[in-house]
Amino acid sequence: MSKIRVAVFASGDGSNFQALLDNEDLVCEIVLLVCDNPGAKVIERAENAGIPTYVFDPNEYKSKLEYELHLLKALVNAEVRWMFLAGYMRILSPLLVEVGEDRILNIHPSLLPAFPGKDAIKQALEAGVEKTGVTVHYVDEGIDTGRIVAQEEVEILPNDTEKTLKERIQRVEHRLYPQVINDVLIEFSKYDKGI
Repeated sequence: MSKIRVAVFASGDGSNFQALLDNEDLVCEIVLLVCDNPGAKVIERAENAGIPTYVFDPNEYKSKLEYELHLLKALVNAEVRWMFLAGYMRILSPLLVEVGEDRILNIHPSLLPAFPGKDAIKQALEAGVEKTGVTVHYVDEGIDTGRIVAQEEVEILPNDTEKTLKERIQRVEHRLYPQVINDVLIEFSKYDKGI
């Protein structure tokens, strides 16, 4: 199977992006990093790996539609087939979701549907629940409402802080996301006719 060309979307540090880069068994080729934060560390990670970047500041555009049309052009030019969100802190428009045609995955640090959106780890700690986890799901027009592909629990320990819980969640993310991406892409390639 030839490697499927993918883009990774990230807004911050890029630890999940790095985990994908470091995974030698990944059945896809990361051909583009999309970042909406010109100061994000993930950009440096991409540049160090020789991955082209598409970096934009949403505040420099008149509308979401305007910057997403530019983004779509970059995705088409890079011949991207799948998009993987990894700490991308922006909601995709219905246009981008429709163009993605069920080829967009996201990883989220909770057991959805619990604690969607921003600050999921903080939400879990404040709620006093005994466990949280990681969810990989398809992206739809809602906030973390797409069809769930995989989940894994992470126990919340009595003296956990946001930092300690985040570290344990990220260890699960860094293992689970590449595994799920491979599973989904291998299944996809069985039926893909290249159209």
